[in-house]
Amino acid sequence: MAKTLDLTKTVFDLSQDYPEFIDIMTELGFSEIAKKPVLHSVGKLMTVPKGAQMKGIELSKIIKAFTDAGFEVIGTGDGSTESSPQPNSPAQSAVTQTEAAIPSLESWAQQNNPNSETKNKRELLKDYLKRLNQGEDLESVRSDFVLEFSDVDASEIMFAEQELMAEGTPLEEVQRLCDVHSALFHGATREEQIAHAELAVQDSLRRRMEQTHEQANTYADTATQLEAVAGHPLQTFTRENKAIDQALAELRAQIALDKDFSQAFSRIRELSTHYAKKGDLLYPLLKVKYDISGPHEVMWSVDDEIRDELAALAGESEHNEWWHTRLENVLVRAEEMIYKEQNILFPICAANFSEDEWYGIYHDSKDYDVCFGVESLVWEAAETNKRSNELESSSEGEIVMPGGHLTLEQLTALLNTIPLEITFVDAHDINRFFNEGHKVFKRPGMALDRDVFSCHPPKIEPMVRSIIEDFRAGKRDRVPVWMDKGGRSMLVLYLAVRDVAGNYLGTVELVQDMEFAKEHFCS
Repeated sequence: MAKTLDLTKTVFDLSQDYPEFIDIMTELGFSEIAKKPVLHSVGKLMTVPKGAQMKGIELSKIIKAFTDAGFEVIGTGDGSTESSPQPNSPAQSAVTQTEAAIPSLESWAQQNNPNSETKNKRELLKDYLKRLNQGEDLESVRSDFVLEFSDVDASEIMFAEQELMAEGTPLEEVQRLCDVHSALFHGATREEQIAHAELAVQDSLRRRMEQTHEQANTYADTATQLEAVAGHPLQTFTRENKAIDQALAELRAQIALDKDFSQAFSRIRELSTHYAKKGDLLYPLLKVKYDISGPHEVMWSVDDEIRDELAALAGESEHNEWWHTRLENVLVRAEEMIYKEQNILFPICAANFSEDEWYGIYHDSKDYDVCFGVESLVWEAAETNKRSNELESSSEGEIVMPGGHLTLEQLTALLNTIPLEITFVDAHDINRFFNEGHKVFKRPGMALDRDVFSCHPPKIEPMVRSIIEDFRAGKRDRVPVWMDKGGRSMLVLYLAVRDVAGNYLGTVELVQDMEFAKEHFCS
């Protein structure tokens, strides 16, 4: 079957269709095409006829080379498939006239990408990521990135991530986009990195305020304002980040001085609480309520990787050179996460979350352990709001059931007295109920009325989906999961909830501390 070379396609598309395309073009004098950065940037804008015009190579020579290689060439402009138009033919004249109207690649790209500057920026961001994943040197990508994006906005990063995932880019590759963004601010030492970042951010905000004051206020300015409010969740998150940064510095200092760093290393692992709060309170709300999935998919996975690596390092007794290399790598990732939170995640949250949602995050945060000694201050506005809502939600009616009738107060107290952590997910996979009280597995109130899958880390989500789908299909009714949590044996029991006719109504998750059973049977 003949191979068809369509000259109306871009050079990049043709290279993807036929691997030998690059070798033939290189022999014809298009040596730059063999360079991945050129192929994945200019190649996506350039066609063979336009490239021939710019290089001064006759199109007929190119067509003959591909015809000799067994290709059927189409899209030459004259209706033919196998031969080139003669130099003075109407088709050749048409090509020449068209190409003569294109003074440069830059102007051609502008003419053919008229949608918006923002779209072009997103395409460039995605291209930088792909170049990195194909093995191009970081410094090469970084130099282009700094040239084009000295004032990149958090929203541009966010949308570029979402577009990549929508196009089918694997999650682990998208995670590196944040690293490209961090590469904007760099120096020979960490102190230089921080100094450069602060200066660049200030300069970027100054320029954006001059150009679009409203946009600047929506993102960075709003986040700064909220961080200044005593007790506001963003203030607490920021204070925790400062404490994490200090703890990282102390650990590095003890290692450099060859001191016992075991206590400092153990303290670093407290960042798990900070990450857990983000994972429960920020990421799912952005994804479910505002359709901003980038942080949920990318940052959450990086959080898990950092925690998992710290746990793995803690479990190894031999601290050899490879162990220290891994430790340094994970510490760098933790530092990068601080930057990404302060300059990407928090501004996005500040620009989108309502005051009531911040109130909910504030109250849900109380259920988490204090990390790095940073206790949340009292946010008076949130406390007042909670008391008002409690008064408005009171009810005097009773709930009538086949087995009896209870007031709302009685039913609530009953469910809270049962020594189980209870979660009910309805038939549409929406979180409908959590009982109150201390929980080993946190259940923030902000997660109610959300898709249950958004409340689980990406690595756990497939398992949860599998269980619920089996329940819905009637394949299973009960799935017990035994695990060790904080040195205690825990039983997590998933049960299908069905009506008297066997119709699926939802799933209940019951979490029970089983230490009492061990003590009873082993005594």
